[in-house]
Amino acid sequence: MKELTHIDKSGNAVMVDVSEKNLTLREAVASGKIFVNAEILAAIEAGVTTKGDVLGVAQVAGIMAAKRTSEIIPLCHPLPFSHCSVKFDILSDEEAIKVRSQVKTTWGTGVEMEALTAVSVALLTIYDMCKALSKSMTIGEIRLERKSGGKSGLYVAGGI
Repeated sequence: MKELTHIDKSGNAVMVDVSEKNLTLREAVASGKIFVNAEILAAIEAGVTTKGDVLGVAQVAGIMAAKRTSEIIPLCHPLPFSHCSVKFDILSDEEAIKVRSQVKTTWGTGVEMEALTAVSVALLTIYDMCKALSKSMTIGEIRLERKSGGKSGLYVAGGI
């Protein structure tokens, strides 16, 4: 059975010691969705919301959040990235926007939390920028899609 890495034998929270880990290329891809309504989707596509370019602002917010993940997630290491992207797919048939983030580093620990944080903050930013039109949006389906590198190797979520 696997053990939790952020808990010591006495049950105390600890930051994982990665000083002995090899520096390898590590990548994570995460995604999530925000379910809106037809009015919000049309406003975003037309660029006519009162707060401006919703997806442009959400993209920058997601990237900025990824860079600050260690400041908001306890025990998370600050990481030097070599790449971070946040992209959007408008899913008209679902009245939703899918957000996907990819983060890469060559370091001693993975970037899953950074990719998940980027997606989460991008989704929250879309909500914030569109809430004047409707507050009935739903954020969900946030998950790690894929990660590679490091001791645990490749992980690919089922159903992708």
